Amino acid sequence: MKKYILALDQGTTSSRAILFDHAGQIQSIAQKEFTQIFPQPGWVEHDPLEIWSSQASVASEARLKIGASASDIAAIGITNQRETTVVWDRETGIPEYNAIVWQDRRTASFCEQLKLAGLAGKIRAKTGLVIDAYFSGSKVKWILDQVPGARKKAEQGRLAFGTVDSWLAWKFTHGAVHVTDITNASRTMLYNIREQQWDEELLQIMDIPRSMLPTVKESSEFLGDTHPSIFSEKIPISGMAGDQHAALFGQMCLEKGMVKNTYGTGCFMLMNIGDRFVESKNNLLTTVAWKINGQIQYAFEGSIFIAGAVVQWLRDGLGIIRHSSEIEELAKKVKDTGGVCFVPAFAGLGAPYWDPEVRGTLVGLTRGTQASHIARAALESIAYQTMDVLRAMEADAGTSIKELRVDGGATANNLLMQFQADLLHCKVIRPQITETTALGAAYLAGLAVGFWKDTEEIAQWWKSEKEFLPGASSEERLAGIKSWKRAIHAAREWSKK
Repeated sequence: MKKYILALDQGTTSSRAILFDHAGQIQSIAQKEFTQIFPQPGWVEHDPLEIWSSQASVASEARLKIGASASDIAAIGITNQRETTVVWDRETGIPEYNAIVWQDRRTASFCEQLKLAGLAGKIRAKTGLVIDAYFSGSKVKWILDQVPGARKKAEQGRLAFGTVDSWLAWKFTHGAVHVTDITNASRTMLYNIREQQWDEELLQIMDIPRSMLPTVKESSEFLGDTHPSIFSEKIPISGMAGDQHAALFGQMCLEKGMVKNTYGTGCFMLMNIGDRFVESKNNLLTTVAWKINGQIQYAFEGSIFIAGAVVQWLRDGLGIIRHSSEIEELAKKVKDTGGVCFVPAFAGLGAPYWDPEVRGTLVGLTRGTQASHIARAALESIAYQTMDVLRAMEADAGTSIKELRVDGGATANNLLMQFQADLLHCKVIRPQITETTALGAAYLAGLAVGFWKDTEEIAQWWKSEKEFLPGASSEERLAGIKSWKRAIHAAREWSKK
């Protein structure tokens, strides 16, 4: 019997590899950060070859830590930062340009042109997405238009496009497979999620040759074997999902109406809405949750661009903390924000505002404002943005949420989690294993190769570690919400030219 599933969790700031056993417990973990490239304000890039090398090295490191051989691994699941766009040469495997990251805003003006052309309704009806520079389609077009010779090579069928999952599958199989899964495809603004196929009309709008596109697979099925030179023998890659979809699955939000929020670089809330496409009326996205054994599940999603990244900014930009983990103690030094409100719109506002021009705004500063007030306001901003998305989700679903399952690095912050429960006036549940993104990828891979029998078997492993119950008074809560709404208004007014 094989002992482990290897989950490759390729994130925005680091690559990780985690070995899970049959009980869904972590047996080994390895992580490596990689370079963030900022060529111009609003531009964010990664080196695809560094992504690959960092992911391959942690995959080996995680095995070596516990002396696991390739023959101990039943399958590999890949989960990834979504929308980040890689274009590479099919013959050489060399990227045409750096990976353009999901946070990148360089194509915002092109997206505005699409809106002015009246295409917003059409694109939402086909893809479930709003027109925004966030998604992959406009990034591919930019590479083809701006990199000398790229468009000609693409038209000759020499270039491949993929999100990071696709790039990793290509590299791990030495170019044997050019695939993506349906969850990642659903984030490109090129894929029709009703018809479940690449959309010819959208490809024409973006001026992208169809020959560049990967084959779209289910989230849990055999995709290809790793090349023997990588792990000394072949290992099947049999699970693939964008990070937020994998987290929804890892949180076992298998039933309609269940919601999870991941607190990472950004915040991403997903609600399982069942097997029918429903268009949001409140500026949320409709996306594919996963597809397994021919059965598709859809989800509403609200994307918050800056969450954990605000803590990184306090560390690296302002220097008021040395380590991200210090923020909770600093924020606890004061009982409230002292009237300070922080809108961390460093890359515009995501759901439910979708306002790319807004920039970060601090309001309510006085001579008495200390670093601890700003730290507390930064933490609260994560919770307030989450509240905005949840309220939109409740309006679309026509129901109020009773519990929120949470995961991601910032959930270790008890102050933030308690404030979140107070603000939402609902139970916030932190599971025992908060690495739910990697866990979801592992489950998807394991199901495909029979490592686990079915979802009923894996659902039994999900357990709560701590539940946060609402405790704040209505007056406190409503006063805070009022201040937040004023701060959002101020930030949006400031950004108007």
